[in-house]
Amino acid sequence: MEKTLAVVNAKIYPISSPPIEKGVLVFSGSKITAVGADIPVPPGAEVIDASGKVILPGLVDAHTHVGIWGEWYGQPEYDGNEGSNPVTPEVRAVDAVWPDHTAFFDARSGGVTCVQITPGSGNVIGGETVVVKTAGTIVDEMVLKNPAGLKAALGENPKGYYGRTLNKAPKTRMGIASILRSALYKAKDYMRKLEAGEKDPSKLPDTDLGMLNLIKVLKREIPLRVHAHRADDIVTAIRIAEEFEIDYSIEHCTDGISIAEFLGKKKARVNVGPSMWHRAKVETMNISVETPGVLAKAGCKVSIISDHPFHPIQFLSTAAAMAWANGMPEEEALKAVTLNPAETLGVADRVGSLEPGKDADFVIWTGHPFRIRSKVESVYIEGKKVFPE
Repeated sequence: MEKTLAVVNAKIYPISSPPIEKGVLVFSGSKITAVGADIPVPPGAEVIDASGKVILPGLVDAHTHVGIWGEWYGQPEYDGNEGSNPVTPEVRAVDAVWPDHTAFFDARSGGVTCVQITPGSGNVIGGETVVVKTAGTIVDEMVLKNPAGLKAALGENPKGYYGRTLNKAPKTRMGIASILRSALYKAKDYMRKLEAGEKDPSKLPDTDLGMLNLIKVLKREIPLRVHAHRADDIVTAIRIAEEFEIDYSIEHCTDGISIAEFLGKKKARVNVGPSMWHRAKVETMNISVETPGVLAKAGCKVSIISDHPFHPIQFLSTAAAMAWANGMPEEEALKAVTLNPAETLGVADRVGSLEPGKDADFVIWTGHPFRIRSKVESVYIEGKKVFPE
């Protein structure tokens, strides 16, 4: 029989509905069964008194490199970029995720219970992304959605790595765009050959994993998630996405504040960040904590991201707090690290808000997460306490 618990007397932010003073959150096994102000505690349920505390859904980070980046482990654990070729749609982030990586503990300690793990941005096409919960020992058991997108990158990263370091294409932004287009056209041709092979098996082409993954993008089964900092790169990403009629999200969108009206008209999904970072390269010169609020006001679907390890994931709530302090309404700033990323990742049926039937992924805070003295007191994923351990 599944164990039932009730957390009582906390201020609850369901996100999908207004905050509840002295609320009650009931969960049985891995699922939420009730949330409200006057919810009776089921007979026999274990009761957790959270008087004076705040409960939020587990935070969702839509763009990280958790579990595949070397960090202090160094080069032996650097699995973020398959740099052997600028086009590697065949690789999958799930195959490189190390559940024992300390980044997962860092995530839990900051109240982050769900992340999208993406390949790095060294390649024009870097491979498939995966969405996982942040607790577990077997990555396959942590997966919430796989694949969740196909990573692509424009701008300085692929141009610098291949053009300057390896002295090969792409050396320019024109070259990057042409390589991306060529790969999508090749995938279209491959798709036509597969369709011909369905009628005549003798015409079936040899299996090409990269082309099969690109076909998922062309069929809008998964989005193209495009790393783009500078305004012109953002526009190029949208131009190519519209040319092929594919679904997309803009990753980082650092310069998006300068083209906010354009992005708003496109109803673009933008995963903004890291905003609390130094100006590491020319294309991040306009980095600003005001960007999430401006883009949200313009009509974009905004998610605030850590891009861990470039902004430590345990401080994702701090990035949202800074956006709130610089013009983003509180409700929007909270949604930007909960429900918005869950919707952008296609997992809002399970995470991102506190509602009956959703996963019991929630965080008990000592106070409002936007207040500097507030701490994560405890974290639950699918009804199990995962922090502190």
